[in-house]
Amino acid sequence: MADQLVQYSTDRGIARVALDSPRNRNALSTALITQLTEALTTAADDETVRAVELTHTGSTFCAGADLSEASQGGMTAGAERLIALLTLIVALPKPVVGSIDGHVRAGGLGLVGACDIVMAGPASTFAFTEVKLGLAAAVISLTTLPRMDPRAASRYYLTGETFDAATAARIGLITEAVEDIDAGTLAVLDRLRAASPQGLRETKPLLTAAVRADLDARASALAELSARLFASDEAAEGMAAFLQKRPPSWAAE
Repeated sequence: MADQLVQYSTDRGIARVALDSPRNRNALSTALITQLTEALTTAADDETVRAVELTHTGSTFCAGADLSEASQGGMTAGAERLIALLTLIVALPKPVVGSIDGHVRAGGLGLVGACDIVMAGPASTFAFTEVKLGLAAAVISLTTLPRMDPRAASRYYLTGETFDAATAARIGLITEAVEDIDAGTLAVLDRLRAASPQGLRETKPLLTAAVRADLDARASALAELSARLFASDEAAEGMAAFLQKRPPSWAAE
């Protein structure tokens, strides 16, 4: 039996979907994306589910692409799987609430951007680390750039530096930084429990129309860009340096 990498449960109209692969920091492996897609589809099809809570186990929400898979080449399919997953979250006919109290890197930020509401606790940190690996935040730009202040996006996309939950809220990447993630998330979920299912279902498309249109128009080109960069010599060096925990060859001393 394949490892179970995603937890799924329901409680009073809320489907709780938790990334549960702490051994590799909830990286977006083929198996995790497949299981997450299945869980979200189950929630979408369940008429008793009002909204979805997307959360995690362990100290990391999501570390982005599984570099052990990426270093083996053939990332075109991986980029296409990520696009399909982001599209599913954005187009899901029910609100998706991100509940994060851990680290978020690279592709994991794409999940954050795709959620409708995101609460983050004090243990949360964020970084667009692609630039440090010879890559670009290509695919995830579709869900993160529409959320973020443009000047902030330039800074954090280009430097790859780490920032905290308060900063993430200030620049629009998340909804709110909270001291108690459980209480903060519960408050939002209870408000969704009190809302009309029809009202939620018809309101979400109003909020996501522009992102859905951009996904339709630009996803293929950005998947090709992502795959090309992953296949480059510079990215191979960046990923090798990351896995070997050493500076890449281009890093200035």
